[in-house]
Amino acid sequence: MKTNSNSYTIIYSAILVLIVAFLLAFVFQALKPMQDANVQLDQQKQILFALNQNRDMSNEEAVKLWKQIIIADDIINADGKVVEAGKQGGVDAGFKLNSKDAKEGKLALFRCKVNGEDKYVIPVYGNGLWGPINGFIAINGDKRTVFGAYFNHESETAGLGAEIKDNKAWQDLFKGKHLFSGNDTQKIALAVEKKIEDPSTQVDAVTGATLTSNGVTEMFHADKGGLQPYVKFLNSK
Repeated sequence: MKTNSNSYTIIYSAILVLIVAFLLAFVFQALKPMQDANVQLDQQKQILFALNQNRDMSNEEAVKLWKQIIIADDIINADGKVVEAGKQGGVDAGFKLNSKDAKEGKLALFRCKVNGEDKYVIPVYGNGLWGPINGFIAINGDKRTVFGAYFNHESETAGLGAEIKDNKAWQDLFKGKHLFSGNDTQKIALAVEKKIEDPSTQVDAVTGATLTSNGVTEMFHADKGGLQPYVKFLNSK
């Protein structure tokens, strides 16, 4: 075949494309376990941050703490009943659930021990101004008050909506807040508001990020993906 012919050029280009595609697929598969491990570690750290653990911890410290603090990563239903029990330091039950699972009624519940005290961590999912937001709410053993919180986002504006993730001082405002208002234990009252009317359940909105702040409140109150589906668990003994 003549090397300067059109057919040669086409065949050569096709072979080159196939080789490159094969190499890219090989590299992707080779790196995937490492990428998955990084994603898992990042989520573990977020849950530990919600439990007020050191945010400067090393990866090794995070893995060690996870095994110590996380008693079980259960899956429960809307009745507060365990449908799949997790295990100490587990990452194979509730840990694997995502927003889609939550909206289908599969609820992750992390049972924890911090300094000998019972804590529970609940994942929440919602929408900010520019895209999805999510978070982890750590609850005290009384199932009534917040122990800690951590939030994340994909595309909120730096210095504004992104503060839900970047501003630890703002996240710390949730500590001690009540999940319910007064004797109404059937509706989540925890909220982010521009004007505080009930200091026991409300946190100041992020300055200049009204829609993102509203998204956090909606994330708490949502019947799917929020705290609301956990009400029966929170009222259980």
